Amino acid sequence: MESGAHAFAQDPRNETVLIYVNGELKPRGEAMVSVFDSGFLMGDGVWEGVRLHNGRVAFLDRHLDRLYEGAKAIDLDIGLSRADLTAALHRTLEANDMQSGVHVRLMVTRGLKSTPYQDPRVNIGRATIVIVAEHKQASEDVAGRGMKLFTVHVRRGAPDVLDPKLNMHSKLNCITAAIQAARAGADEGLMLDPHGFVATCNSTNFFIVRKGAVWTSTGRYCMNGITRANILALARENGMAAEERDFSLTEAYGAEEAFVTGTFGGVTPVRELDGRIFGDGKPGPVTLRLRALYRDLIERECPPPMMA
Repeated sequence: MESGAHAFAQDPRNETVLIYVNGELKPRGEAMVSVFDSGFLMGDGVWEGVRLHNGRVAFLDRHLDRLYEGAKAIDLDIGLSRADLTAALHRTLEANDMQSGVHVRLMVTRGLKSTPYQDPRVNIGRATIVIVAEHKQASEDVAGRGMKLFTVHVRRGAPDVLDPKLNMHSKLNCITAAIQAARAGADEGLMLDPHGFVATCNSTNFFIVRKGAVWTSTGRYCMNGITRANILALARENGMAAEERDFSLTEAYGAEEAFVTGTFGGVTPVRELDGRIFGDGKPGPVTLRLRALYRDLIERECPPPMMA
């Protein structure tokens, strides 16, 4: 992948990683789930992406809070306690001898079905749990030049239709947004909420900077991003005005800076939105400061191990 906040360089070590599938560690080429799995058939499941740095998983408690809350919301029994799921995660990381520069996708689906049908009453057995850990780091080239965004026609849904706060396997609206953005030559799609205000990007949370103040959406129609929350807290702790509010595309076009946030890329500058260039086209001072503050936060959250 060459562009966007999820751009990374291929690492040959990933060809031999072991992947956790329902309690077993499988070579990459043998890690599979059934065609009758709820995730494959219906997109029925929840997931988290986490990062490993200095041998520690950053903000693990917050990620597990979100995972278990999402599972409860869709009435999915994960089947493992938080302690047991954490042990499975660390078992996977240790089996792959991983310490830093690692991204992990933790996935839970409703498990096997007796027949292809959406009703959970045809499910049999336990949830399916898969943990994929890869050597993967965000591209510094993308961070240096900034991202290009395009406002797509696909809207974020209302919570009474499909709650956008759920980190679920059903991602078709975001995929459709990503396709439209890619066809327009952009890195990601900027999505509006049902009322026409700026909501989020298809795979990251969106921020602008106006007159030194940091703005992001109200949060009602976007993923409750853990990096998003950390950036809002860091801005406020360091004397910056930071608001969650409704704002329009007109206000976004007039911003001095823009950036996106996410677990994988942290803080990634945005260069352009719908042909409008932010500032001089280079990462702005507020964006760079928040990027540095976030890196410091990660170091505090995941300090290097003490030398014996």
